[in-house]
Amino acid sequence: MYVKKFGLRPCGFSVSEPIYAKKSVPLSGKTDEPMTDFRLKVFRSVARNLSFTKASLELYISQPAVSRHVQELEAAYRVQLFERSGGRIGLTDAGRILLGHCDRIIDEYDRLSYDMSLLNHSHEGELSVGASTTVAQYVLPPLMARFLDKFPRVALSLRSGNSREVEEALLARRIHVGLVEGLAHHPSLRYTHFLRDELVAVVGAANPLGARDELSCDELRTVPLVLRENGSGTLEVIARALSEHNLRLSELNVRLHLGSTESIKLYLENSDCMGIVSVRAVRRELYDGRLRAVDISGLKMSRDFHIAEPQGAGEGLGALFARFLLRDNRSL
Repeated sequence: MYVKKFGLRPCGFSVSEPIYAKKSVPLSGKTDEPMTDFRLKVFRSVARNLSFTKASLELYISQPAVSRHVQELEAAYRVQLFERSGGRIGLTDAGRILLGHCDRIIDEYDRLSYDMSLLNHSHEGELSVGASTTVAQYVLPPLMARFLDKFPRVALSLRSGNSREVEEALLARRIHVGLVEGLAHHPSLRYTHFLRDELVAVVGAANPLGARDELSCDELRTVPLVLRENGSGTLEVIARALSEHNLRLSELNVRLHLGSTESIKLYLENSDCMGIVSVRAVRRELYDGRLRAVDISGLKMSRDFHIAEPQGAGEGLGALFARFLLRDNRSL
């Protein structure tokens, strides 16, 4: 099926890394955001990361600027927000109180910015999106580009991780909307079906298996495999599909587990192994002839991607982005 399908027409797209689109922030740490106290955002980033260095990278400002903003808050409230011990930092009682208020204040500022932008028939503000690795690398980048063409005043950033990490980031208010794979996991989040994805078995162009249109599940037992790491969504889909044929991963000839699909693709081009990855990740390689697809008889490997939002989140840039995705995913 995939051999014929991808031998006849060119690929749609394939992007190896997630993209980031965000307003630049000068080294001084000052922004053109109306009203919002940027120092609160700096403090929140330091508090969540428990690192001045990570906060500077996250906010695109220098580390001295991060330290200065925190010192200004400590001077303003006449309290110590962080305690330092052995090269590590932790929140003081005052820091924990301020962090609780920060989340509510910044959320309200975000809603205010969104509501005021509607009066000018525009949308602006910061929008943080989280996505599982496959979605972040191979699905979202073109959609993000189209979204920013339509809403150029939105400062959009994308973070990737596994589905559980995305859900935790949503619950902790580190992101506004997430894209996860599999079934709904958390009752405090609302899930909307977004897209179906299929996994496909692929080999390098020089692999003799590439001349085969199909393998049986019994033959699969002996084929050397390179797969994603334990805990990945891709590996879970493979394990679930195998179980329907009374097969376990432990019965297969798995030579290697790798932490990214890009690593698997490059490995396959230089080995006699077979890999099983998202069909969206190998469209270009199949079209170029660097990889070849091999169907495994009766083995259906598919999964669903969902948009995850906090329950009762209401209108805002997160909801706007979710509606945009649901409207524009037909081209994927």
